[in-house]
Amino acid sequence: MTDTSPQSTAHEYWEEFYRDRESPWGRVRRPNEPLVREVSELPPGTALDLGCSEGTDAIWLADRGWRVTAVDVSATALRRAAANAAHAGVAEWIDWQRHDLSQSFPAGHFDLVSAQFLHSPVELEGERTAILRRAAEAVAPGGVLLIVGHAGWPSWQHTPHFDYHFPTTAEVLDSLDLAPGRWRVERDELFTRELTDPDGLPGTREDNVLRLRHTA
Repeated sequence: MTDTSPQSTAHEYWEEFYRDRESPWGRVRRPNEPLVREVSELPPGTALDLGCSEGTDAIWLADRGWRVTAVDVSATALRRAAANAAHAGVAEWIDWQRHDLSQSFPAGHFDLVSAQFLHSPVELEGERTAILRRAAEAVAPGGVLLIVGHAGWPSWQHTPHFDYHFPTTAEVLDSLDLAPGRWRVERDELFTRELTDPDGLPGTREDNVLRLRHTA
């Protein structure tokens, strides 16, 4: 995440973010590691990818037989994602939809709902709980809700650009207000990733994973 003007809307901010960068997440496109770890053994079904960016996770899922609905607020990101999916030969398996998730949400129920690093410096912080509750509502019986988030700033960022609270898995779980007896926690974990900082030096970042099974 980067700094932004408080007057920016989520759409304006993320459009500028993608429009001003050829590929903001780097040239080597890999799916998020927690998604690969938590989903590889699941049987393919229908999946909802919230905040799909340039489509790496959605393409990985589609390549493994999932029917994916992939959502982002940025039209620029979605155009790139669709082009990437066509290049990978999985375009027919993915439905790209533009949503500001604080305003609208994809219809339907899914065997997997994935929210990977659903953080934003614009608007979303106060609305993240409502979005994740809708994500839980979109999980079909027997399906999985996978929420992956940052647990703090990277090791090299000693002075953050802005104040932001990174919720713990306990805070996320409590905020979901799930129906008792209808969900099972399958993963609740804090882990450390090794990363390279902007100067090419080794660094780390702590993230957390919450995987929930809709048992009802």
